[in-house]
Amino acid sequence: MSEKDHLHYHHNHSDQTVVQNDEQKNLAIAFFLNAVFTVIEITGGLFTNSIAIISDAVHDLGDTFSLGLAWYAERLARRKPDSRYTYGYKRFPVLAAMINSVFLLAASAFVLSRALPLILNPGTVNETGMIWLAVLGIVFNGAAVLKLKGGKSLNQRVVRLHLLEDTLGWIAVLSGAIVMKLTGLGWIDPLLGVMIAVYIIYNAGRNLRDTLRIFLQAIPEITNRQELEKSLMSVPGVESFHDVRTWTIDGSIHVYTLHLVTRPGVTAAEYPAIKERVRKQLALYGFGYVTIEIDSHDEFCRLNPE
Repeated sequence: MSEKDHLHYHHNHSDQTVVQNDEQKNLAIAFFLNAVFTVIEITGGLFTNSIAIISDAVHDLGDTFSLGLAWYAERLARRKPDSRYTYGYKRFPVLAAMINSVFLLAASAFVLSRALPLILNPGTVNETGMIWLAVLGIVFNGAAVLKLKGGKSLNQRVVRLHLLEDTLGWIAVLSGAIVMKLTGLGWIDPLLGVMIAVYIIYNAGRNLRDTLRIFLQAIPEITNRQELEKSLMSVPGVESFHDVRTWTIDGSIHVYTLHLVTRPGVTAAEYPAIKERVRKQLALYGFGYVTIEIDSHDEFCRLNPE
């Protein structure tokens, strides 16, 4: 590695470390903001007798758990590969995202079971208290969303989505509380609880699907798979390739293994250069772990379908 390359690598590594530290700090701040407001929300929900606020309090309790788990998982993800986890610890945030999604689905199902019967038989609600709590909810959750703005990992995207949903939910609660205060329509409160729960179930289900795809080692979603394969075929000395296996570690770092078949006349001395070119092509598509096995033109490979 030249001095220039070394300095470039050191600079990128330092920048990445700073970004990771900032993201962890933002998760910590978001966690404490959410934890403080969850206590306020549970107390306020019981005081106002609002099923919408109590429903969102259950959701916020889940988000507090999610943020704490995400914070811990992001710290684990920084550990280097070792003899126990040869790909490192980057799947721990994905595991956290899965647990968070399952928790949200369960909490939202509980909310629905409580809110649906109250649409036909609503209770008495303190609309003024709801309005003040909604304003606090927008402030607290909005601040947490801004702190997590720009997070790149799937884990942080899931957490940010939770908090954004909370903020939008509180805007809906504020609007509903104002309408209830003006009209006296008590069924608006449980209806808001149902709407919030359904919205959360929809998005949590999508997040759970994405995390399951990662754990089940589905092919990562890349920009243009055909373009990638075409770029591999354009590497000098490559005749074809087969036995391709590809999956993703955490949604952003991917794995690619393949067998390359060289053209007639290519010698073993040219293999290192071919491998290097193939690795560079795959790196452009986010493949950080690449394993290449080279077969000569006249070599039999039982994994070759041709």
